[in-house]
Amino acid sequence: MKLANSYLGLLISVAAMVAVRGAASLHAQAPAESPADMVREAVKNEISASNNDPKFMFRERKQTPHGSQTKLIVETKEATAGILVAIDDKPLTAQQRQGEEARLTALANNPEERKKKQKAEREDANRTMRMVKALPDAFLYEFDGTEPAKPGIGNLGDELVRLKFRPNPSYNPPSRTEQVLTGMQGYILIDANKHRIAKIDGTLFKDVGFGWGILGHLDKGGHFLVEQGCVTNGDWDITRMSLSFTGRVLLFKGINIKSEEVLSNFRPAPPNLTFAEAVELLKRESAQLAENPPQRERETPDPK
Repeated sequence: MKLANSYLGLLISVAAMVAVRGAASLHAQAPAESPADMVREAVKNEISASNNDPKFMFRERKQTPHGSQTKLIVETKEATAGILVAIDDKPLTAQQRQGEEARLTALANNPEERKKKQKAEREDANRTMRMVKALPDAFLYEFDGTEPAKPGIGNLGDELVRLKFRPNPSYNPPSRTEQVLTGMQGYILIDANKHRIAKIDGTLFKDVGFGWGILGHLDKGGHFLVEQGCVTNGDWDITRMSLSFTGRVLLFKGINIKSEEVLSNFRPAPPNLTFAEAVELLKRESAQLAENPPQRERETPDPK
C-alpha cells in the first residue's frame, strides 16, 4: 500500500489504495461467502499487509499528456528514493544523468528535506488506509462473475471474484477524504485464494463536492484504476495505476489530472537499507542502464 503523489491528496490516496477486464464468467456460481464479507476479509488482509510492507526495487513508467518518464525506485524505511532514467522512452543524456545524481546526493545530505519527504509519504499512506478501511461500509456489492488472475493482477493460478459496487446510501463519510466514495461506482476483483484486492476500477457518476462545495469539486466522469498482484516471493504490490479527473479547488483553481503508471521489474531491496545507501545503489543501477539500455530504448541505427 504505497505510492502517493502530491496532486490533491484524496485523489491520489484513492489511487494508492490497492489497488484488462478479462472474460469474466458471468454464469459462474456465486461463492458461499457474501460479497460484503469477501470485501471485509480482503480489507483486513490489506491492512495487515501494509503493517508488514516489504521493501522493493522496481521500475516505474509514468505516462501523461506531456510525455513519459521512467524511474528506478528503491524503498527504504526512511523514505522512497527514485532516479530518472528515461524521458519519452529515451535514455537520459550524460548531462541529465549528472543532474539527477546531484539532486539525489543533495537530498541524501539534507536530513530536514528527507524528514519532510518521509512525513509526506506517511501522511499519504495514512489517507490511503482510511480509504481502504472505508470500502466495506461505503459501498453495496453484488457478485458479477469470476475470471482468472493475470500477470500483475492477483496471484497467477488463482480465481478472481468480480464484485460490482455502488454507493451505500446509509454511509456517512467521516471526513473529506472519504467523500469521493459517495459518488463512485464500478467493480472490484478479489483474489479468492489469497483474500486480497487485485483490482479496483471506479468512475464518478456524479459531481462530488468537498467542504460544502467551498473547497471544490470533482467532475462527473472521473475515473481511476488500480491493479496489484504477486510480484516476487509471494509478496504483493501495485503494478498499475490510471487516473483521469477534472474539477476545481477553492472554486477557481482547475484540476486536470490524467496519468498512467506501470510498475515492473520488482525485486527485494537489500535489508535495512538507508536512504544514502539507496541513492548510491540507484546511481550504480542508472550507470549500468546507461551503458546497456533495454533494446526498445536504444536508438535505431542510421540506415545510411
